[in-house]
Amino acid sequence: MLCGRWRSCRRRPEEPPVAAQVAAPLLLAPPDGDTKRPGLRALKKMGLTEDEDVRAMLRGSRLCKIRSRTWHKERLYRLQEDGLSVWFQRRIPRAPSQHIFFVQHIEAVREGHQSEGLRRFGGAFPPARCLTIAFKGRRKNLDLAAATPEEAQRWVRGLGKLRARLDAMSQRERLDHWIHSYLHRADSNQDSKMSFKEIKSLLRMVNVDMNDMYAYRLFKECDHSNNERLEGAEIEEFLRRLLKRPELEEIFHRYSGEDRVLSAPELLEFLEDQGEDGATLARAQQLIHTYELNETAKQHELMTLDGFMMYLLSPEGAALDPAHTCVFQDMDQPLSHYFISSSHNTYLTDSQIGGPSSTEAYVRAFAQGCRCVELDCWEGPGGEPIIYHGHTLTSKILFRDVVQTVRDHAFTLSPYPVILSLENHCGLEQQAVMARHLRAILGDVLVTQALDCQNPEELPSPEQLKGRVLVKGKKLPAARSEDGRILSDQEEEDEEEEEAEATEQRRRLISQAKQISPELSALAVYCCATRLRTLRPNPVPPQPCQVSSLSERKAKKLIREAGNSFVRHNTRQLTRVYPLGLRMNSANYSPQEMWNSGCQLVALNFQTPGYEMDLNAGRFLINGQCGYILKPACLRQPDTTFDPECPGPPRTTLTIQVLTAQQLPKLNTEKPNSIVDPLVRVEIHGVPADCARKETNYVLNNGFNPRWGQTLQFQLRAPELVLVRFVVEDYDTTSPNDFVGQFTLPLNSLKQGYRHIHLLSKDGASLSPATLFIHIRIQRF
Repeated sequence: MLCGRWRSCRRRPEEPPVAAQVAAPLLLAPPDGDTKRPGLRALKKMGLTEDEDVRAMLRGSRLCKIRSRTWHKERLYRLQEDGLSVWFQRRIPRAPSQHIFFVQHIEAVREGHQSEGLRRFGGAFPPARCLTIAFKGRRKNLDLAAATPEEAQRWVRGLGKLRARLDAMSQRERLDHWIHSYLHRADSNQDSKMSFKEIKSLLRMVNVDMNDMYAYRLFKECDHSNNERLEGAEIEEFLRRLLKRPELEEIFHRYSGEDRVLSAPELLEFLEDQGEDGATLARAQQLIHTYELNETAKQHELMTLDGFMMYLLSPEGAALDPAHTCVFQDMDQPLSHYFISSSHNTYLTDSQIGGPSSTEAYVRAFAQGCRCVELDCWEGPGGEPIIYHGHTLTSKILFRDVVQTVRDHAFTLSPYPVILSLENHCGLEQQAVMARHLRAILGDVLVTQALDCQNPEELPSPEQLKGRVLVKGKKLPAARSEDGRILSDQEEEDEEEEEAEATEQRRRLISQAKQISPELSALAVYCCATRLRTLRPNPVPPQPCQVSSLSERKAKKLIREAGNSFVRHNTRQLTRVYPLGLRMNSANYSPQEMWNSGCQLVALNFQTPGYEMDLNAGRFLINGQCGYILKPACLRQPDTTFDPECPGPPRTTLTIQVLTAQQLPKLNTEKPNSIVDPLVRVEIHGVPADCARKETNYVLNNGFNPRWGQTLQFQLRAPELVLVRFVVEDYDTTSPNDFVGQFTLPLNSLKQGYRHIHLLSKDGASLSPATLFIHIRIQRF
């Protein structure tokens, strides 16, 4: 810490003290003349109140909602004044929360007939009048037709501007926007003045049950006009007091000393204590110029409490290492050296018994970084193969429509290769049709032959296969059966088993074995499906192009019984793992156990939210969310001795101090008096010896700014495989706790020091401005 004498010498004598020139730290901007319309004030801060498209959306439009060939209903849609939500009309009025959708939950806005729904049911409406709003998570697309092309364009452009502005907003701006939207709703008579009753309503809306006496005292301290109403600057003062962060102030004052501003050397001291890589004086100066809001302080290279908060709430102050959010790993290693984001029954949007199949499910999977999708192919009418979950009530979609969706959407998020995992139930003729569709629609994007100069003893790399599509399917072997039919690898093994077992059931299965079309077989270049029967430590010659598909049960058996041999197998060849067919509701298994053994294609039901998909999202959160994650060295070396069941002694201690949370979402928005009782659980997912979970106590009736100050510690044996999951729940004494939010990330991407965790909903959408504030310490030995 710098001495007081140096502080007094760092400015010219004739200048007044810089701290006196700097306004008291504000959590919110001061009144700007729009406090009479808090909602519009929020839009003004977004810089969009004068935008013609946004103004048209504020007035509202009657748009036709399209759900089927006969279901076309006109509904009123109107942007709310907060700029964050859109209200829409329903035929039967429901709870207020059922009449809005949020801009931050929009995945994409598409023009024309660019959705499955509009392609099938929108023929009566010209493409120029149509748009589709696609949402994150499981919410269905909203297919709309406007009265004119101009009106459709206003909504397409307007939503695009709102989404872009929202993405560009800092956490402080989001908080400002968030609190003013609630202020607008709490002002029951819209007179731009807040009575104590309205203030109490505001407090309940933002998830805090404050003692009446304390709340009234805070109210009166801001009521300078003494008329039992807060307005203008009084409201802003109340909000500033409400949003104070005492724990941040304590940290700030620990480093700033008596003058209550951080010099660049003092900020550097904080960064060094944080364990920041590349902490230099120049770096501290850069942070001041980036995050300090007060121009006077910035000119003197000083940081106020407000700037300090801006920094800690920014991505650079988050728990996730910003350097890991872009592609930073070596992408020139063989495909078998990567975990690859993979989907099971990709075409389903619900359960595998009676749920709908849709090409939109592929679009959503690609939007989540998925790089291996599944196509269950069956004989269809008119000579056209179809995709659905065979022998169930799931709906059917055309194979060619799925291939067109792959062409249009596979590389929107990631440039790295996509694998089409074919489960083929078609006869020879329709297999040939499948092959023709793949070649005609995908063109040069489809891999149809081995790359030039490729080492035949290993798979090509993601970099070599950038922008390409691979087919995983059965390959014609040289062997033939007695009747001359060409058999797949699967069938050959079945015949061997039949000979050994000599059962009538096996004979029947063989008689039903399907032939493989030469046209389709030719497309299986690097991903030739084969059954994994035995594990040989050193197969000669290497067979890198063979891919085995295992049920979760078979994979677990190999992990238990083969251990290191299975790990070694996965250093050379791809292994796909899929959920048991008994999971009728499309539930998932934990992917961590499969990753521990180096399985690359760990396929999950992307349509089913839960902790399993949280782990998948956390695993592929880094490396630019490109869908490929380089496996740890112990899972890449051909002669590795690693066994996930016997990982060795502890090598790392992870210590997490859970300090506070901010602006947790209200779970039951229809019940004003329903306030959450939050607790925080930290889960470790890794090798079995590392798996653990520990949690804090719960805080009664406070989802706005609960405080814990509790320390949780974990001993880790294989830290390179660990995922850390932060979970917030609403404690309940008589029933299971309710989920509030979570965030999952790899331990190796977790930054040390004081950090914010930005929480996500059950289906992965942002819960901004909800955060956890924690301190992280990682000791490696």
